[in-house]
Amino acid sequence: MRTFQLLLRSGLTVTAAVALPLALTAGTAGAASGISVSTTGTTVSVTTSACSQNRTTGVWGTGSLLTSSQGSFAEGRKATLAGTTVSQSTAWTNVTPGTYTVIVMCQNVSTPAGTQSVIVSSTTTPTVTASPSRGVMGGLGGATKDYGPLTLAAGGGLVGVGVIATAWFLRRRAKPYRL
Repeated sequence: MRTFQLLLRSGLTVTAAVALPLALTAGTAGAASGISVSTTGTTVSVTTSACSQNRTTGVWGTGSLLTSSQGSFAEGRKATLAGTTVSQSTAWTNVTPGTYTVIVMCQNVSTPAGTQSVIVSSTTTPTVTASPSRGVMGGLGGATKDYGPLTLAAGGGLVGVGVIATAWFLRRRAKPYRL
């Protein structure tokens, strides 16, 4: 029985070890076509892996950022792709709030590598507030106050005297014939 359980567990481990790289490869194969657009504040960036580099010019391709009133790739704000054989990207900074269309054209292809719409929202400047230097002081007061050794010794002495007095009182009470 133990041998069967060991083989079963080993088989599941081997299956998981084989399936994980295949799942990761399938995810990147699906992402190979098209583009991925993201915004951070007033910056719009695009990433793709669909383009190949032109050997003579060294250019991967061009991205174009179009406003809602622009209709063609040539009318948009262009930026050259840079990167490696795995991933190429470009970015546009100081983009005003609004809805935009990003089109990526590879250097050697006449059809777009991808087209995607993106919304750039107005951002507010975050305000910096000072955080408490000693943490949160919860409780009824002084929860984070640092007491010195004299205060701690006096408190320990009072607790000790209280324990001794309680023991003496209970001992006296246990013997009713004493007054």
